[in-house]
Amino acid sequence: MAKNHVDLGEQKEVEVYGARVHNLKNIDVSFPRNKMVVVTGLSGSGKSSLAFDTIYAEGQRRYMETFSAYSRQFMGGMERPDVDKVSGLSPVIAIEQKTTSKNPRSTVGTITEIYDFMRLLYARVGDAFSYNTGEKMERMSEDQILQNIYKKFENSAVNILAPVVKGRKGHYRELFEQIRKQGYVKVRVDGEIQDLVAKMQVDRYKIHDIEIVVDRLIVDPKDHKRLLDSIQTAMRLGKGIIKISDKENNVAHFSKFLMCPTTGISYDEPQPNSFSFNSPYGACETCDGLGYIFVVDKKSIMPNMKLSILNGGLAPLGEYRDIWVFQVLKALGKKYNFSLSTPLEKLSEEHIDILLKGAPDLISVEVAYNKWNVQNYQVTFDGIIKLLEEQQEKRGEGASDDMEAFRRLETCPDCHGARLKKESLHFKVDGKNISELATMDVANLHQWFDGVEERLSERQNTIAKEILKEIRARIGFLLDVGLNYLTLDRTSRTLSGGEAQRIRLATQIGSQLMNVMYILDEPSIGLHQRDNERLITALKNLRDLGNTVLVVEHDKDMILEADHVIDVGPAAGVHGGQIVAQGTPAQILKSGTLTASYLNGKKSIEVPKKRREGNGHHLGIIKATGHNLKEVSVDFPLGKFIAVTGVSGSGKSSLITETLYPILNHHFFRAKKKPLGYEKVTGLKEIDKVIEIDQAPIGRTPRSNPSTYTGVFSDIRNLFVALPEAKIRGYKPGRFSFNVKGGRCETCQGAGMKVIEMNFLPDVQVPCEECGGRRYNRETLEVRYKGKSISDVLDMSIEDACHFFEHMPSIYRKIKTLNDVGLGYIRLGQASTTLSGGEAQRVKLATELSKKDTGKTFYILDEPTTGLHFEDIAVLLGVLNSLVDKGNTVLVIEHNLDVVKVADWVIDLGEEGGAGGGRIIFEGTPEGLIENPISLTGKFLKKEM
Repeated sequence: MAKNHVDLGEQKEVEVYGARVHNLKNIDVSFPRNKMVVVTGLSGSGKSSLAFDTIYAEGQRRYMETFSAYSRQFMGGMERPDVDKVSGLSPVIAIEQKTTSKNPRSTVGTITEIYDFMRLLYARVGDAFSYNTGEKMERMSEDQILQNIYKKFENSAVNILAPVVKGRKGHYRELFEQIRKQGYVKVRVDGEIQDLVAKMQVDRYKIHDIEIVVDRLIVDPKDHKRLLDSIQTAMRLGKGIIKISDKENNVAHFSKFLMCPTTGISYDEPQPNSFSFNSPYGACETCDGLGYIFVVDKKSIMPNMKLSILNGGLAPLGEYRDIWVFQVLKALGKKYNFSLSTPLEKLSEEHIDILLKGAPDLISVEVAYNKWNVQNYQVTFDGIIKLLEEQQEKRGEGASDDMEAFRRLETCPDCHGARLKKESLHFKVDGKNISELATMDVANLHQWFDGVEERLSERQNTIAKEILKEIRARIGFLLDVGLNYLTLDRTSRTLSGGEAQRIRLATQIGSQLMNVMYILDEPSIGLHQRDNERLITALKNLRDLGNTVLVVEHDKDMILEADHVIDVGPAAGVHGGQIVAQGTPAQILKSGTLTASYLNGKKSIEVPKKRREGNGHHLGIIKATGHNLKEVSVDFPLGKFIAVTGVSGSGKSSLITETLYPILNHHFFRAKKKPLGYEKVTGLKEIDKVIEIDQAPIGRTPRSNPSTYTGVFSDIRNLFVALPEAKIRGYKPGRFSFNVKGGRCETCQGAGMKVIEMNFLPDVQVPCEECGGRRYNRETLEVRYKGKSISDVLDMSIEDACHFFEHMPSIYRKIKTLNDVGLGYIRLGQASTTLSGGEAQRVKLATELSKKDTGKTFYILDEPTTGLHFEDIAVLLGVLNSLVDKGNTVLVIEHNLDVVKVADWVIDLGEEGGAGGGRIIFEGTPEGLIENPISLTGKFLKKEM
């Protein structure tokens, strides 16, 4: 019988026909299933367009189409990629570097689910200890309670007590009446036995302990039944807890729950959510499970004590205005004898306290609306701090920026940053609470869990067996992808793109899926060469489970270890979008493409013959202690190209991005962000500004583009305004903006595209029928410079725009720098949402380069080689070297050995990541680094040089 369907088990390849997404030139490509396939090529050549915008987008669209039409209308449609046919496609999972959750409650432990399994472990096998005495908590059966009473009180006269109120205020009139009606005649109130009488009550404003006296008897084995009945009754009334007291008032506590034998405090039965900082059952009540609290800062409310309240001494209020709050302050001053015109430094401590925290009494505010209408209001004043907090609550999250200036973060005084209630923190496994495990780095946690069975009881081991297996497997996957330095309590918003991507990769390896296609976007970013080998092994393991692993990558080792390589090129942008070579790594090496030339050594980035001497000045940080830094003191020689290296997690970002940059940024631009701990900084007078170029996108909407970001679009608009045609018509610069009314096409509001909603089918973007995708109305497009309209200029590639504007210095300088950093292929008006991470970073770099430098600028770049091909790195190094040649200092945090080997000065941190890092192990030239026996970077650099 003939088969009418294609069996994926038989189809050995994924085939793509006629792909035209972005710059792809109607390409056909096929690659083997269940293999590791690397897509490489110049930045902007079309790698992501093929992997993500064609293959992944088609996989997602097919998945969406499995839902009913009714479901799809709520989910929004998926646009069909511009491709004729894709066959042999498995379910697709993309692991990208897109920003992870910014929620402070999301941590490495919660993302990887390790913390969830640890919560289960503590709920099932954790031992409880009293937070008062440190004794182990006990739970007893009725039989055990009985045996203990015989042991402690045999032949003694005792009271059997059922606790009904513990440490609470109230008069308890109704409770006493209820107990009396049940037939009981005595109660023990605050340690004293009293007769129950009608209308009995206690002081409602004092804290009380109340127990019902269930029975009074002599403990005698002959009276066994009565004793047992009384214990059962007391247990029922006391909800599982009873007390026994004798004549000398010795009290013993017994409970069928966890209870401290000395003080009688009891804990609820532990559940997994008792150890969750995202649940009200486990979270510390003071900080709501965040580990920190916001404290309003007195210094920022009163920054200048020499000023009076009238002159703006209270920063949140500013100078005196005729508003309600100042009327209240005036009345406050009248009542408590101080003047609003007195400098704050001359007010007493009591007056300052009243201003900040409020007044205890009502104050009388007199408001004159006119001379016939004077009203008197009795109000309370709760203080400036309370006023700020109320404003924050009223305006929600949007006000947080306003509040930032007046508050600071402080570790929670109750849980000390552990995020959990004190009861939860007193459950221990092998002497450690769950928070102590969460603060260990993954490598140490792996060691701790490795032999934990030997330290647990037989019963605990039986219960914990499967939980431990799951925890160990997940920790193993994190180690496999080189994340041994992370701690489980590290919040996800502090992770780099590469770290977040590798965590997701570890989670996927743990899920053990088969017959899936994984698409990864440069997973080696931020990874030291030492850890790269482990990452490649992890990807091969994913492949060996029976999956297809498609990796967009520039890393040499990754390309050479692949089963199949697809080289996209030959150049970038409009000059790319073709498959220039594909096959095994051995076939690629013989192909003669640009990538092959760098892989086989025909082309390389040369080591400079001489290192720069610098200008003799230094910028220094003394005793930096942030995160894992161990009192690091370091000198940055100025006028040099400096590379900061070290294994992942060794402290590079802590030292540069979170200590050095905030110090410089505050010094030059009064920026608010506080640096991590340090003692002092030297040499600030030797530089005059700092510029940081990071990897964040240049814009999140299609209206943002390279011309608007670099500011060159304003110059282009001014050029068009100065043309005779525009002057005659009286056009202003806004006429040539596609973001404001006037000159833009109002049908598409300057977007150039219209979105057509298709209800149950994906929305379709089509060029606007009014302007044909040109963004402007007819009148605006009639104004031309050298025969080109403003729309034609936005459609030019940067390369073409350089020739077009070569006689306009202000425009040419900015466009030329975009061309110099290797972005000649992108269009001036290309939407920022279509730019890759590497392209966005180079647009930022070009923007800074186009500004006039002083020769005393300090540039900081965090992994500028992200998303760059070998050839692009050569271009980038040319640009960075030209900056240093003008006398500036360029500092890069980098793992790429091509960059490290051309640096004038290398600062290497290590030796390991996490707790094993945070030290400077080398400062000097690359030649010196390769001779350093303990530097891991040096070992790999030696092979490269």
